[in-house]
Amino acid sequence: MDRLSEMEAFATVVDQGGFTDAAKKLGISKSAVSKHVSSLETRLGARLLNRTTRRVSPTEIGLAYYDRARRVLNDAGEADALVTSMQSAPSGLLRVSVATDFGVNHLSPNLGSFLHEYPDITVNMVLDNRFVELISEGFDLAVRIGELEDSSLRARKLAESHKMMIASPTYLEEYGRPARIDDLNDHKLLHYSNQSGGNVWRITAPSGEKRQVRSAGWLTVNDGQSLLNAALGGLGIAYLPAFLYADAVREGKLVPAIEGLEPETQGIYAVYPPGRYTQPKVRAFIDFLVESFRDRGAADW
Repeated sequence: MDRLSEMEAFATVVDQGGFTDAAKKLGISKSAVSKHVSSLETRLGARLLNRTTRRVSPTEIGLAYYDRARRVLNDAGEADALVTSMQSAPSGLLRVSVATDFGVNHLSPNLGSFLHEYPDITVNMVLDNRFVELISEGFDLAVRIGELEDSSLRARKLAESHKMMIASPTYLEEYGRPARIDDLNDHKLLHYSNQSGGNVWRITAPSGEKRQVRSAGWLTVNDGQSLLNAALGGLGIAYLPAFLYADAVREGKLVPAIEGLEPETQGIYAVYPPGRYTQPKVRAFIDFLVESFRDRGAADW
């Protein structure tokens, strides 16, 4: 007889307290249940049940075997459910966290196509510049930019974006153009307040040396679009990703603050909770984002 069927018959007898109720639960005859249990006891060489005319109860060995058998049966049930889930069409509520700047400019315009492709998914996209705790706050995934902190979350790279110090020609005419990184100490800097390291710019010098610029900013704000607007208004030098400044640079409204300094490259990632498998709705959204940004180079925003 099938070993799993024997275990299931035995565990159900224990759960239901007898062969008659176990047979009803399993949808088979009482004699079939009895045969499964007898076969199991014969194979194991041990009596697992105490049988009386009034009740059936597990022996000490039977109770220990029941605990392990129930775990195996639960795992088998979860395995079956996993296959069913992975083959089913993506559906349900998808909660997504994304930084406001990237969400407004590059996720929102694509959501219509995604929802038309997956009509059984509903999206709740939360635009927030703070670092959310995915699991405790109930998010299915987040889009994060830059170096990922060590964590147990799974991650998939969606694209890359350059990051560069930019300023308006008007500002540079008034205050002069910095020739090297050290000159930034004499300039008006526009800072992003949600950086984990505070008002510190991490820059790679032409020599390859990693430099840190710790200078008080003339303006500090928790929104990249506001920093972009400040730079466009000639208020100072901002250190921003290409997905924000690309159009303004192409139009000549902003220029690199230090000529000849190579831009940094930062990754854009989808991060989601760990697990043995990824929910179909999450997998569908990540695959959609990967395809949406497939042709985007680090400077092509």
